[in-house]
Amino acid sequence: MAKSITAFTCTACGASHRKWAGRCEACGEWNSIIEEAPLSQGPGRGLGTLKGKPIPLSGLATKEAPPARAHSGIAEFDRVLGGGLVPGSAILVGGDPGIGKSTLLLQAAAAFARSGQQAIYVSGEEASAQVRLRAQRLGLGDAPVRLGAETALRDILTTLDAERPDVAIIDSIQTLWSDQIEAAPGSVSQVRAVAHELTTFAKRRGTTVVLVGHVTKEGQIAGPRVVEHMVDTVLYFEGERGHQFRILRAHKNRFGPADEIGVFEMTGGGLAEVANPSALFLSERGQPNAGSAVYAGIEGTRPVLTEVQALVAPSTLASPRRTVVGLDSGRVSTILAVLEARCAIPFAGLDVFLNVAGGMRVNEPAADLAIAAALLSAREDAALPAEAVLFGEISLSGALRPVAQTENRLKEAQKLGFSRAILPAATKVEGVGGMRIDRVSDLTGFVGETFGAG
Repeated sequence: MAKSITAFTCTACGASHRKWAGRCEACGEWNSIIEEAPLSQGPGRGLGTLKGKPIPLSGLATKEAPPARAHSGIAEFDRVLGGGLVPGSAILVGGDPGIGKSTLLLQAAAAFARSGQQAIYVSGEEASAQVRLRAQRLGLGDAPVRLGAETALRDILTTLDAERPDVAIIDSIQTLWSDQIEAAPGSVSQVRAVAHELTTFAKRRGTTVVLVGHVTKEGQIAGPRVVEHMVDTVLYFEGERGHQFRILRAHKNRFGPADEIGVFEMTGGGLAEVANPSALFLSERGQPNAGSAVYAGIEGTRPVLTEVQALVAPSTLASPRRTVVGLDSGRVSTILAVLEARCAIPFAGLDVFLNVAGGMRVNEPAADLAIAAALLSAREDAALPAEAVLFGEISLSGALRPVAQTENRLKEAQKLGFSRAILPAATKVEGVGGMRIDRVSDLTGFVGETFGAG
């Protein structure tokens, strides 16, 4: 075990002594020397007896005004950030290769620069000429954005310290390297060190630093997860290459709501913001078909209506396929088990395919009822009412549980022309008139009322 280290200090003058004595040799006082324990006793020597400077402490009540936010003018981008950029914050943006991260951030940098903010864009993956070509293609060639191409962290920090920009975008963190770390760029140690230095610079100088991060095959930002804990905000840019829709989702935000989303549409002139995502996701929905159910969900602070599509077909395989896109596969398996155990509706020997239209991803348990309705509609080849939306959580007993923000869901559905809602019986509905509300207590009752079987 490590040997305990103690020190002897004079209470009159603060002088340190290696051992106790009756008289302090520094000030001459008698019986003023006392023994002090070390700050910590961990492995090795710990912190020892050397004391630091006390930090100032304050109460929870404050009269300070909230930090002024910088608005880009891109409403969907500002929404995900919680209302705009907070000075001195660090933001991490991740997404699949080619999804549009650089395009979005270049548009954001141009918007901030045109609003009077000083913006610097540092590219570590592309040459300056390539970034200029993209800017011209997007119609941003006249934006007063300062552009640089560099991967050495020391040179980047020196430039940022001299320029003192309001916004600095680093694309990407995996290409930077610090000369204090003997490792290749993109390694765990390099990514951790670079993120720490850039985040510290943001706090010290008041510059908002936006970092671009690559993602792994599992969809997580490459590098140690500690990087996500260092920054203030973590944004993921989601979307399927076959769809023109892109979703910017906040997974962590110290200055706003988490799970907030911003919806963009990929066009020839870059990313265009979508003001009404519900209308966009339901735009191609025509006549009601079997296997289709409209789900009224909540993404962050906004209600979003999406279409859940199901296909059930006889399987020729020993183990039927379960293909799920845009939903939690574990949740879908649970719903299939509840349908079989509580409602006596088997799906054995049937292939099941589930999809959320438009490339949207739904994680809410409130989507359980819409998923079950789509599965039953596909299995029975019976279309659900075209004017109805569904939401509710399914328990393992087959009972339907109410979910939060019912009024917001119903108002959004009513605004888009839906006149009927199927929801759990215990749901409290207030302030929504002119809409037919069908209350269902359990999954068995829903099957009987909707499909005429129990």
